[in-house]
Amino acid sequence: MKERVLEDSGINERKVVGKVQDTIKNDFEFTLKSTCLDENYHPASQTRLTTNFANLARGANRQQNLRNALNMINNRFNALAHVDNPTGDRYLIELEIMTVTMSIDDKNGTNDLPMIEVLKTNILDRKTGKQIDGVAGNNFSSYVRDYDFSVVLTDYNKDKPSFTVPEDFGDLHGKLYKCFVNSATYREHFKMSPIICLSVSSSKTYTRTEYQHPVLGFEYVQDAYSLTDEYFAKMGLKVRFFMPPNSVAPMAFYHSGDLLADYTDLGLISSISTMETFQKIYRPEIYNANSAAGEIFKPSLKHEDYSLTRVEYDREERSRLAVEQGKYAEEHFIKPYQSVLEEWSANFAL
Repeated sequence: MKERVLEDSGINERKVVGKVQDTIKNDFEFTLKSTCLDENYHPASQTRLTTNFANLARGANRQQNLRNALNMINNRFNALAHVDNPTGDRYLIELEIMTVTMSIDDKNGTNDLPMIEVLKTNILDRKTGKQIDGVAGNNFSSYVRDYDFSVVLTDYNKDKPSFTVPEDFGDLHGKLYKCFVNSATYREHFKMSPIICLSVSSSKTYTRTEYQHPVLGFEYVQDAYSLTDEYFAKMGLKVRFFMPPNSVAPMAFYHSGDLLADYTDLGLISSISTMETFQKIYRPEIYNANSAAGEIFKPSLKHEDYSLTRVEYDREERSRLAVEQGKYAEEHFIKPYQSVLEEWSANFAL
């Protein structure tokens, strides 16, 4: 494996994998690129601009935005990892944006297409000097997901009296995701399967159980599955809901395997501190509320008793860009390679 540093607008990017043929029989190859997410981060040309970190990294206050968000992550991590940490600064979280590009062959040759981006957490123990693996996944972004939610659902429901979902909704995306996480590329660079951490749904009600995990906190259960739950299930992911200590609302943890046994406490804390920070910025009505969720919790973006962070975030732009990027995926990926994708999807099996 060769590594080289790519210079892109002053950003150091490390291309950690060349084109590696997946061991599963298919026509796709994956390239994985790592970009450091720090106060000097600038979104690369292939980054989906709807991602939380890309939204923070634009505008006149971009550097202060990033600095404030990273400070929030580190402070929250040290508050949760308080054992033998009396000054609350033992650990430092370093974040990597992992960009996955897929190479696809057709009659016109090979084309490299942006597929997904996730965040990888790395933990520096300042006391021992050791680097500790965190968790991959966390923030999850995908062009095909934008296409499904912003283009497919809109077109499918255009003239229908009530909202419905196509039977095959999310099938292609789920198979592409499974193909990547089961590929040689993924196994070579990640020890554990991803955890994707999202906000709870404002259309569901959550009830607190008696189970309390030492790191994840109290577990909640929902009254019904959401469309996102069903979409992620096609990716091979199940969901559990936990409200970590001193949080004000539960979060959704999408995972495969055993969420409670497969990860270290510090790994779980790295995921909590990173994604809770993004949720406080992006959905302060729920995650920066001035009162904590009770035994029965109904999230609402219309809740008015909350505090704002010192981080600027443009939610309207995010929604608009999701539609634009969904159409981009349709134009550059779905339509040009429709026959290739349909044939691959029909024959794909793990």
